Amino acid sequence: MTTDIAADAARTAELSARLDGLLARIDAAVESAGRPAGSVNLLPVTKFFPAADVAILHALGRREFGESREQEASAKVDELAYDDVAWHMIGRLQRNKARAVARWAHTVASVDSERLANALDRAAQDALAAGERIAPLRVLLQVSLDADPGRGGVAPADLLALADLVAKAPGLHLAGLMAIPPLDTPTDVSFANLATLHTSLLAQHAEATELSAGMSGDLEIAVEHGSTCVRVGTALMGIRPITSA
Repeated sequence: MTTDIAADAARTAELSARLDGLLARIDAAVESAGRPAGSVNLLPVTKFFPAADVAILHALGRREFGESREQEASAKVDELAYDDVAWHMIGRLQRNKARAVARWAHTVASVDSERLANALDRAAQDALAAGERIAPLRVLLQVSLDADPGRGGVAPADLLALADLVAKAPGLHLAGLMAIPPLDTPTDVSFANLATLHTSLLAQHAEATELSAGMSGDLEIAVEHGSTCVRVGTALMGIRPITSA
């Protein structure tokens, strides 16, 4: 028991120090980019880490968390039973998981096809009717910056059509855009392209203000190009635990 208490205290101290450093890093990036203070949100990516780590971050004041696997996320949501947390599904999502995700997700950040959007709309409407949700499901459109189907994302040429579909869906709320930069393109170029796509989206859908871009290694570049939300795992949580799945 004493060992467990010491381990919990050590992990709390570690996460607290990492969080303080990360928030300072984001603030510095915002200032360097000449943007208003507080204009970039931190989304802790807690996938593969235990619910105990989420509980520590919650005690440290965080109220949003990113997960990428439905089964893992659902277990954490049920175990922690927070009523003041916004859970984000940030990983690629299969349509057959739409109903389960609509039960707990505040936001799905990886919508990249009409079929997935339609499945989430139906699931969210059902969840609203059943009292499992109190608001439409927020959706970020994941756009492909490299045309690699293995990495997900709607093609830029199809982005506005998908946005129109989501904006008309009763169970969904079009919140913005998300992308993962290609591995073989300079990050600065990728995020500049993303910013252009976001501007085009905003011209048609003024409500789609969120731009989710930037992770542990490139958040400063993302902030420079207008990111409003950085998704950070390793720089906050540490090295990802080895998993069997």
